[in-house]
Amino acid sequence: MKQNIIRITPFLLIILLVLIVGCAKLGPTTLKSERSNYNLAVQRTNDEELLLNLARLKYRDTPFFMEVSSVASQFTLSTSANASTTLESGLKGLFGLGGSVGMIERPTVTYSPLQGDQFIQRVLSPLPLKTITLLYHSGWSIERIFQLCFQRMNNIKNAPGASGPTPKNAPQFKKFLEAIKYLRELQTQDVLNLSYNNESSSPQIILHITDEGKNLKAAQNFSRLLNLEPGLERYFISFTQKQNGFGEIKVVTRSLLGVLFYLSQGVEAPQQDVNAGKVTRTLKKSGEVFDWKEVTGEILRVRSQSKRPDNAALRVFYRGTWFFIKDSDLKSKSTFSLLSQIFSLQAGKIKDNSPVLTLGVGQ
Repeated sequence: MKQNIIRITPFLLIILLVLIVGCAKLGPTTLKSERSNYNLAVQRTNDEELLLNLARLKYRDTPFFMEVSSVASQFTLSTSANASTTLESGLKGLFGLGGSVGMIERPTVTYSPLQGDQFIQRVLSPLPLKTITLLYHSGWSIERIFQLCFQRMNNIKNAPGASGPTPKNAPQFKKFLEAIKYLRELQTQDVLNLSYNNESSSPQIILHITDEGKNLKAAQNFSRLLNLEPGLERYFISFTQKQNGFGEIKVVTRSLLGVLFYLSQGVEAPQQDVNAGKVTRTLKKSGEVFDWKEVTGEILRVRSQSKRPDNAALRVFYRGTWFFIKDSDLKSKSTFSLLSQIFSLQAGKIKDNSPVLTLGVGQ
């Protein structure tokens, strides 16, 4: 029997070494697999929260935001090893070796509500021109940026009433959408650029049109719509318009909340909620119902249905209805990504001292 015990010892050492090596690899392996999972979860829940608040605004419900302040995850490893022997007559011995490695995850998620004076001020303040220039140089379409961020350029309006709860009367918007389509045409031909200037008395965006672009039909039509002098290489976008400034474009930007309200007009409420008066019905002068897809249909469309949608890039369940963006709707997905960036730029740096909610998810 003593000889058998001595023979077992090397086998025990071998299995213990295997277990130790396995444990050493668990850390990097766990980090590799779990980091991407948490990344996807935080990104998806942030998007779902934005979509949920768009649906809330459609119903004139109060929006609310919770920030994921931190995610901490602890992993506990446990190992065990065993060996056994059975001696039978005529045999030297039958040996059995065994071992196991266990891992328990205990994640802790901390939420912080975005509220307080600073947050409200940032949400209600007009978007700065510097932010709009930054978005342009990040590669976004000037048409998409201006449609979301501007509610007026000179004498043409971009549905200013849509920057709040859904208005009862149909908005003015067609000339504005026509004007920014001309700017997009110039951008795609690489004859347009934006730069930010804060050296003057008021900040301004300088809209540069190259020498070969200033006489293009798109540039001529844009200046005509805004009552500008045609053929200029520079136009100045600012909040204040100089007297007799032929190249001056006076703008009114939306606030972050105004952008959210504007995009909430693209949320399609179920017909039973419309009939029940739970959402505002916008009417034309003729008394016909105005379809908000005429305004937001090119940039964002949030569909709704009673059954859980299958092919959705993003979906939330609210008021007994699924609201979602189709995975194949690339325009809506692009606009939603831009909205996420605007939200981060306006509200992402707010640090509030409000109580946080910490949840120990692990058991």
